[in-house]
Amino acid sequence: MPDDTHDRRSDAPSPSASTVTVESGARLHFGFGNLSLAHERLYGAVGVGLDAPRVRLRVAPADAVESDHDAAREYAARACDLLDVDGARVAVESELPRHMGLGSGTQLALATLAGVARAHGRDPRVRERAPALGRGGRSGIGVATFEAGGFVLDAGHPTGRFTTDRPADGDWTVPAVAARHRVPDDWRFLLVIPEADPGRAGDAEDSAIRRAVEDADPAVADRVAGAIQRRLLPAVAEGSAERFGAAVEEIGRLNGAWFADEQGGVYRPPVGDIVAEVGDDPAVYGAGQSSWGPVVYGVTDADRAETAREAGEDALAAAGVAGDVRVVRPRNSGADIRPAEE
Repeated sequence: MPDDTHDRRSDAPSPSASTVTVESGARLHFGFGNLSLAHERLYGAVGVGLDAPRVRLRVAPADAVESDHDAAREYAARACDLLDVDGARVAVESELPRHMGLGSGTQLALATLAGVARAHGRDPRVRERAPALGRGGRSGIGVATFEAGGFVLDAGHPTGRFTTDRPADGDWTVPAVAARHRVPDDWRFLLVIPEADPGRAGDAEDSAIRRAVEDADPAVADRVAGAIQRRLLPAVAEGSAERFGAAVEEIGRLNGAWFADEQGGVYRPPVGDIVAEVGDDPAVYGAGQSSWGPVVYGVTDADRAETAREAGEDALAAAGVAGDVRVVRPRNSGADIRPAEE
């Protein structure tokens, strides 16, 4: 995001208050490093920022909170309280598919916060304020990609947090970034978005993760740690899409073992059939389910992008499911916040 030395010194109002636009890309969530209470650190999410699809907001200072979008209006009201400003007018010009595995809630919340802050000439301080919006609890991937994009491994939390009852909003800090790498410009990510029920969110997600944590096999965490340390991190550092894809596929499959009882298998139906079909195509280096799905991702590159797209379309047809298929670039920068064009 753009640097603003005035905002970093103070939250005091600025005479430059004006209408701004905020645009941020989706993210993929490949899984967690650990869900077992037997280990010292819990969660530790792995993910990557995408250039598309995007959320785009237009935000102007106002005397009260105004928006035709229910969620944006709620986030704007919270943001105004946090920033101690009167109000904002928020127009959602485009948004991410909701609860599909692309990080829609976090990106909308942070984009709204950033827009309200910049419209009033303030520093958003998104990492500090995300918990008060209910974002960045178990996973810090959405916050980290909003800040700077790229591939992210977060540090998780000390074991004991988020294991029974979910702490109140604001009673946590966003997990620190343990590793971040620029994703090579020629990498591409296949997105297969089936027409299926949304993934879990809110109380249903909290309950499902709590049950998974209480029963998680620590041996699975040991295997995930090995895949991250010996396969995933070297692959992204060296720029090998092929080895990166194989690593995230393994990590996703191992995470699915933790959640199998909650989602009806290693992947939630009908995702499993789509993952299998996509993953068998030589143009796709690895495939899996992003977060709770139903979005299926595939790792590919610019040379194989069109073939990978066809593989995604064929996978939907084989599963007998309608949907959308896209091939998108990685995003190696944070949210774009700028004065609105008149």
